[in-house]
Amino acid sequence: MTRLGPHALAYLAPHVLLPDYDRGKVTVGIVHIGVGAFHRSHEALYVDRLLASDPRWGICGVGVRDADSGIRDALVAQDGLYTLTTVDPAGAEEARVIGSLVRHLHAPDDPEAVLAQMEDPAVRIVSLTITEGGYGIDDVTGEFSPADDATRADMAGSSVPTSAFGLIAEALRRRRDNGTVPFTVLSCDNVQHNGNVAKTALLAVAQARDPELARWIAREVSFPNSMVDRITPGTTDDTRRAVARDLGVEDRWPVRAESFLQWVLEDDFRSGRPDWEAAGVQLVEDVQPYELMKLRLLNASHQVMSYPALLAGSTWVDEACHDPQIVALLHGWMREARATLSPVPGIDLNDYCTTLIERFGSEAVRDTLERQVAFSSDRLPKFVVPVLAGRRTGALSHHGLFAVAAWSVWLAQALPTKGVGITDARLDVLLAGAAREESGEAGALLEIESIFGTLGHDSEAREAYWEHRTRIREHGVRSALTALLTAGSPATGIGPL
Repeated sequence: MTRLGPHALAYLAPHVLLPDYDRGKVTVGIVHIGVGAFHRSHEALYVDRLLASDPRWGICGVGVRDADSGIRDALVAQDGLYTLTTVDPAGAEEARVIGSLVRHLHAPDDPEAVLAQMEDPAVRIVSLTITEGGYGIDDVTGEFSPADDATRADMAGSSVPTSAFGLIAEALRRRRDNGTVPFTVLSCDNVQHNGNVAKTALLAVAQARDPELARWIAREVSFPNSMVDRITPGTTDDTRRAVARDLGVEDRWPVRAESFLQWVLEDDFRSGRPDWEAAGVQLVEDVQPYELMKLRLLNASHQVMSYPALLAGSTWVDEACHDPQIVALLHGWMREARATLSPVPGIDLNDYCTTLIERFGSEAVRDTLERQVAFSSDRLPKFVVPVLAGRRTGALSHHGLFAVAAWSVWLAQALPTKGVGITDARLDVLLAGAAREESGEAGALLEIESIFGTLGHDSEAREAYWEHRTRIREHGVRSALTALLTAGSPATGIGPL
């Protein structure tokens, strides 16, 4: 079978949408760090939509981890082309080839090539999808505290940086010294105030390398906040086989995503930007109401549903969202989370929550619970804990505490295998906390302040958490859910969704 590449476009199935522009005329205007599935279903698609009218905004993808070599090999072999298949809740599909990634660089191979690309005056934006944990910000103190060796080496003064923020800092230093206008740093990760967080991380790295550079960056560089949304499972062999069968081409790294797509972005680009509005991006002055809505209702719901569903034997997200108990748990969580939100301009939160349940339940997307629980110690403090800690007086978030209790039991079940199958940067700390709880130390997991902050000092929350955990541990998750969802319990007295 023909492998995807420029020569293969003529042989694709006739229903596949192709780039409507001459890729040979596209130049790089955006450097993007972290070319995972989400970036390729989201920002790269938005850029693809506007290149016919303005070819100056092509993307150069950059990988900074050794593990990024797989996507490097796939994209280089296919000249940056890949297929994106989207599916709506009814199962209707649309397939297109995305051509906006016109170059790809792998920093471990050649960091100087990455720096040279970022130094190019034509580059006006450096964007990032490096995961919630990639920013190195302590969720309790708000300070930069990187755990990865590359960032630490860059802060210690390595001559050629290799970390994401080390590369950005050095590229900005060179642009400053050359008199080149600085680029905008654009975070596209699921982090509250993601632009501010990216600024904190970059200034800390720059300060360690060159305090004057840090002051210059603070004055001259913009860091717009954004809210991004599209459910995008990771690529599997099943995804590849489906593309070969339905599109008639071999794609080494295709993407499959839901049809829903949203990007809300603060209009703060001092050095120029694409015509984002024409591509469907919503430009606003303040993104905070939108990002809090999404983080606490969508991203947090992924965490809340996953652990009880895993304990109940589910594998797929859509499977869990056709389980009446899990759906009731989500409704309860959404009521609790909404109590912490302000009105969101142009959004009916009732409709938003109803639509979320429909999106989660789409059988065609085929997202796994396993993907949703990866790096949970980075995700829980950003999505769930703010609701648990920001409760109204006398109103515990029982549904959220139940989910955390289920997480604890899920971790405890992994103790005999030392966490085999769990992907988390804090795995040793988590397993130690779960072991303490298994030995009878009530609420020991809540004492991990880097995840839960001061929640462990809330005696009422701690007691409720331990009651939920004990019930799950002794009677099973089904019985515990029944108790939680019983009419008239404190967990259900929050009003309609």
